[in-house]
Amino acid sequence: MVGPYLVFLALTGAERIAELLLSRRNRRIAIRAGGAESGAGQFRWMALVHALFLPACAAEVLLLHRRFPGVFGWACFAGALCAQALRWWAISALGRRWNVRVIVVPGERPVRSGPYRFLRHPNYLAVAAEMLFIPLAHGAWMSALVFSALDVLLLRARLRTEEQALGASWERELADVPRFIPHG
Repeated sequence: MVGPYLVFLALTGAERIAELLLSRRNRRIAIRAGGAESGAGQFRWMALVHALFLPACAAEVLLLHRRFPGVFGWACFAGALCAQALRWWAISALGRRWNVRVIVVPGERPVRSGPYRFLRHPNYLAVAAEMLFIPLAHGAWMSALVFSALDVLLLRARLRTEEQALGASWERELADVPRFIPHG
């Protein structure tokens, strides 16, 4: 099962490159519309962690001879695919406003469609789920642990930066929407 896992990692990497291209286009649109970026220094660290994530998963599986964990591996693979679906649902709902950077265009109202009806930060929930499920899909528990911990640290700072950049009116309008866990 190592071969199919490595293909899955490669496809995930290709998908990330597509996201970066989309983000670059959306960044140009936002800047032309008067958008301002916040947290550029944080972004460098996020980019580094995300760039190392998939190679670390592959290295752990190959170098430490991690075995496919059977049903648990399939469940984690399904979780990774669900996280990917959530990410693209969030990207679709934000449209041209989606970006890997924190760029706020003055006067734009908060998005309240798609997964943003239920969560303030569905894309970050998807990232957190992927950091856990992608490595565990082939028993790379060390990568899951290390990158999930790094992701928590990065997201804590990123959320403060993003919510501050979005401002008090965004906070008031979304006061009834939870950050990560929908409530019924």
